[in-house]
This record gives sequence, C-alpha cells and structure tokens, in this order.
Amino acid sequence: HTAQRGRMLYVPRIWPDLGGPKVLGTMQILTLVLCSCSGKRSTLPWDLPANSSWEHQGGLVFIHTESSLYSLPCSPIEMEVAHPTYRWVQDRAASRLFSVTKEGHLLFQHFQAGDSGNYSCTISYMKHGVPVSQTFHYSIFGYHVLGGLDAVLLFHSKLCEDERTKRFLRDLQNKLRQLEIKQHCKLHLTATFCFPSLNKPSDDFIVQVQLEASPFGPHWDEHCNSQDVETVTDCYRKTVRHNLGQVQLALTRFFKEHKSFHVTGPDIPSSNFTNEFVGFLKTKQCSGGYGQTKQLQRCLDCCIVCPPGMSSPPKASQCSPCPVGTYSPIYGVAFCTPCKDSMITRVPGSRSMTDCVKKERTKQAVSVVHRIPALILFMLPALLALNFLFILSSCYWFYREYRVSSPRASKITGRTTRMEMVTSFFRIPGQGPQAGPDAGPASDTSDGDTSASQGGNEEPTDGAPSPAMTSNLAAVTDETTPVLTQDRKDSF
Repeated sequence: HTAQRGRMLYVPRIWPDLGGPKVLGTMQILTLVLCSCSGKRSTLPWDLPANSSWEHQGGLVFIHTESSLYSLPCSPIEMEVAHPTYRWVQDRAASRLFSVTKEGHLLFQHFQAGDSGNYSCTISYMKHGVPVSQTFHYSIFGYHVLGGLDAVLLFHSKLCEDERTKRFLRDLQNKLRQLEIKQHCKLHLTATFCFPSLNKPSDDFIVQVQLEASPFGPHWDEHCNSQDVETVTDCYRKTVRHNLGQVQLALTRFFKEHKSFHVTGPDIPSSNFTNEFVGFLKTKQCSGGYGQTKQLQRCLDCCIVCPPGMSSPPKASQCSPCPVGTYSPIYGVAFCTPCKDSMITRVPGSRSMTDCVKKERTKQAVSVVHRIPALILFMLPALLALNFLFILSSCYWFYREYRVSSPRASKITGRTTRMEMVTSFFRIPGQGPQAGPDAGPASDTSDGDTSASQGGNEEPTDGAPSPAMTSNLAAVTDETTPVLTQDRKDSF
C-alpha cells in the first residue's frame, strides 16, 4: 500500500553489511597479522556468533480513526534479504490475530481507538549461514480531524408515554440507516425529552430528539489516496467539511419527505409523531476518549486518542488522568473504570486493576469519625464532673491562702509563735493530761507551785516562775520581738 507507506518515519540503516568482498579481504589480512603477532589462533571475520539480532525503534505512527485501510510495513526501510519471515506482536496480554501480507505489512481496516498500542515486528532471515533477526518497535496512536454536526428535532404527539416514545425512536433509527450508508456518516441519538406544549398543555406534547452526526462512516476517506503526509491531512479536512454539508442537506430533505411517523403495535394504541422543526449546529470538538496534544506536528488541531491511565468525556478537549479510585487499562476511554467495593488507588492515572488496593485505613478513619459524637456524649458528664471538682478545689486552696495571708491571721499566727518561744525559753511545762515514765520533774514542779501558792512569802523555785512572773510574761508576749530579746539578755 504505497499510499500509506509514505506516512512512516524512517531511521538510518545501522547494521553492518559484511557481504562486500573488499571489506572481507581487508579484515582477513588485518586479523591474520594481529593474531600472528600476538601468538593467538587466528579467527576469520566470518566466524560470526550462532545468532545475531538487533533492536530498532520505528517511531510514532498515527492512524486516522475509521481509516478504510492502513498498511504498516515491518521495516521502515527497504531490505533486500532472501526468504524472510515476519512476526507481529502487541504488548497486550490477550492474544490477537493480525492480518499480515506476504511482504510483512500489518493491515488495519476501519481503525478504532482500541487498536492503538505498542507493536513489534521481527524479521528473520539467513545471512552467510547464520540466522539473523531484526525487531522494529512502533507506538501506534489513533487520531481524528475536528468536525461534527448536532441536530435538534421537534415532534408533536397526543401522549407522552415512555413505551410509545421508545417505539417511535426505534422506527426513526431504522429509517436513518439508509441515509448513513449513502452519506458515509454515523448518526447517534444522544438525548430525548418530552414536555407539554404551550398551546394545548392538556392534549398536545412535544418530543425533542437530539442527533449527533459523525463524518467518519464507512468508506468516508475513499478519495484520500495521496502519498504526501501534508496532502493527505488536508484531504481529511476537506472530506469532513464536505461530508457534514451533505449530511445536513440529506437530513433536511429526509424530514421534509417524512413529515409524520405513525406508531402502532399490539400492546400500545396507534399514534402519530409529526415533525415541526429541524435545526443544525456545526461543532469542532473531540470525540469521547480523544484529546488535543502537540504530538502530531502535522495536525496540531487534531484529536489524539487518550493513552491508558487517562480519559476524556465526549466533547472535551483534553485527556485527564484517572481520578483516585479509578483506572483505565486501554486506549480511547471516555470514563475511567471505578475500583471494586472497599478498593481504591493510591495515586491518579492508574492503568490496571491491580493498582486497586483495599482501603482499610480509610474505613477505620471513617468509622472513628462516625463514633466521635457518641464518644463526646459518653464523656461529657465525666468532663463536667471533673471541671466541677477542679473549681471546688481551686476555691478551697484560694481560701486557705487568703486566710493565711490576711493581717489578722498573720497577727494571731505571730502571737502564737512568740508564746511558744517564750514558753520553751523559760521551760514552762505544757498543760495536759500526758504522764509517762519521765514525768518526775513535772510532778515536783507541781508540788512547788502548790506550796508557793499556799505560802505567799516563800521564794519560788528555779524550775517554776511565780504567778506574778507568769502575768509579767503574759504582758511581755504582747510586746514586740526586740523587747523579748532585751528581756532574754537581762535574764542572763
């Protein structure tokens, strides 16, 4: 297919050709001289290894969607070898049958987005009795030029029932099939609406039907057979514009000829759907699973198929990575596939179902969040009780500190301390009922005190002061600390 062969990317020939007699002769002489000088056994240049193989990158290949026929050669350059064999493989796990010509060309008929991927072709042959193989790798992407047509149709009906409307839409699609084949296009019913009419809301309803026309029908590119890459792209653009114009005229003529559609059946009453309006809108948007990039330099406004891990909804202009929790294993996906229940992906742009992992931690976090209100209700009384006890304890300690730090309390505390100091200085015994084995001197003192109270002229003993001295001491306690210090010096 010479028309398609001109679209391929070519790479220089990098493998050696050992068939020339001059090259072989020169190499033979050099080998013999070097080996004789080194003392090693001579080896001839045609002592090649048992098997020789090379790997080559064939480059990027772009094939237009719904191409009638595309022929991809195994090698991007002309190779003249004897009795070659060709083997094509794809990077997918599932096996697939390929249509390969005897020249080793891979054929694509009505190329689809899912046909995109990485392909490899291995050419094997014999050279000087040695098996040789060369493998060429290609990355194939589907694309399409911009262009589309949206049609809006309005029909009047006496009833608005789902079953009756479905029967009408099936009949409409069947009648449009012949128009698709003749105009090399595809017509899709995208949406339907049924609502009451403004003139007669009770017994008149309007059924709105939306059609989407694609210019890439069967044999749409039959006139584009140029060998030049730029010329064939321009041919695609012109063909799309021409086909869309012809589709618009054909639809307008069709609904003029088919003004009314009669629907009947054994399970539904007969009714008519009368066409009242036909409107068209030309669009330039990418199809679902396609997005605009700069990879295709010869057609920057074309839409290229989204690779695995990315998606693009209908009429979007860019391919986006699959969100977390979804994946896309193939080319040309409009919506990514969600993971199974209790599964999630760690990062966006996942390409395989194996990227989905269990979200146990996420479930645990959600369960904790749901339990937080119950925990708060359960712990609220305990928290209120702890706060109440804390306030009471704070008030109690504050009261004690205030009482100790007040002037009256300080005065009472100081007076009590000075009394204890004076009592201990003059060895005044404490009053109390305690009596023990060491209470002998206390008993003597008591006796002395009794005799002193009975005999007023007798001198008191050293161990116990007289009542007069006791009252003096009581008076001294009301004095300041320097007075007590002075009395202590006098007593000494």
